[in-house]
Amino acid sequence: MLDIKLIRERTEQVSAALGKRLGKVDFSQVLADDQRWRQAQGELEALRSRRNEVSAQIPKLKKAGQDVAPVFEEMKAVGAQIKELETVADDLARAVHDFLAGLPNIPDPDVPAGGKENNRTLRSWGTKPAFDFEPKSHVDLLTSLGMIDYERGVKLGGSGFWLYRGYGARLEWALLNYFVTCHLEAGYEFTLPPHLLLPECGYTAGQFPKFADDVFYIEQQGDAERRFLLPTAETALINLHRDEILSEDELPKKYFAYTPCYRKEAGSYRTEERGTIRGHQFNKVELFQYTRPEDSSAALDELLQQAERVVQGLGLHHQVTLLAAQDCSAGMAKTLDIEVWIPSMHQYKEVSSASNARDYQARRGQMRFRRQGQKKPELLHTLNASGLATSRLLPAIVEQFQEAGGSVVIPEVLRPWMGCERLTAA
Repeated sequence: MLDIKLIRERTEQVSAALGKRLGKVDFSQVLADDQRWRQAQGELEALRSRRNEVSAQIPKLKKAGQDVAPVFEEMKAVGAQIKELETVADDLARAVHDFLAGLPNIPDPDVPAGGKENNRTLRSWGTKPAFDFEPKSHVDLLTSLGMIDYERGVKLGGSGFWLYRGYGARLEWALLNYFVTCHLEAGYEFTLPPHLLLPECGYTAGQFPKFADDVFYIEQQGDAERRFLLPTAETALINLHRDEILSEDELPKKYFAYTPCYRKEAGSYRTEERGTIRGHQFNKVELFQYTRPEDSSAALDELLQQAERVVQGLGLHHQVTLLAAQDCSAGMAKTLDIEVWIPSMHQYKEVSSASNARDYQARRGQMRFRRQGQKKPELLHTLNASGLATSRLLPAIVEQFQEAGGSVVIPEVLRPWMGCERLTAA
């Protein structure tokens, strides 16, 4: 959430910055509501002060034998004014809050304006694989190797689901073990959060209210709490320190979590996104950091390097892309994607997004820290990165490392968990 004080004091600058992703933003109504709210607060303070002052005088007036009926009448009128003003102030505060809650984050200065057509490729690693035979698609390879059963996945869960089998399940689990090992070595704390979350978790993450319809809800009769299946572990990790004040010497906080991710993924499944490229459920390991404001830019570089190191360990050709403002998630000030090459699709697909939310999420969740020697706490900065999502890594692995005849070479880092060097069709 943005700070109304920032909008109040730097209206044109904030409008221009948000213009990268929204076009022109009109703050006139919210600023008018904010002005009226502040005026109401001032009037309320004066009336409450008057009420307190008179209340303290009433016993003295009674003791002096004076008629206090007129005073009670005045206080009755003051009480009515206070009640009316409180209603007005609450309505104005709600209007300001709802407007701010619907605004996305301010993009960093180096983030390009516009949509994905303005995404900027920063670098690539490795080379595109070249084949001296007719390569197969990941769908054909994973089917022929008995790694994924698409038909039975649909039979169990419907469109957008698949079933890992045999070496497919083992390869999926090998990837997750590899990720866990890498992130533990890098000093991140391993967590396994709940998969069912309360609505305030989605709000703090910046996903609600705008994207509240994109998640799966679980409701039980007689249960007052409406919960949803987490769309990413970020939604849980951002809430670990909600409504807390950390000490400066605790920072940075570095976490990672493994969870399945559950998403509605509204829309049709195009031919080029068949298989495991896009679905309602997939596995992902998520990295997360809480930092001081001055440390968050360096933390974003660290998160990106950590995720990219994992991809490089697999030997996969990939590129790093700086996303344009409209292609970033609403709560993020800056996002860099790691995209692996899928030969059959002739394009790169994102397997990790490293993002800096700056204080946007922390303001929504009141997550703060107190510097040494200071009384007033400050908002934290929060960052996340996929480390990694598996559903696009399997297609990249089997396609980039396929051999003539349909066998697939297993990346060396995964072999301890796989127990073999290659997969061959029976």
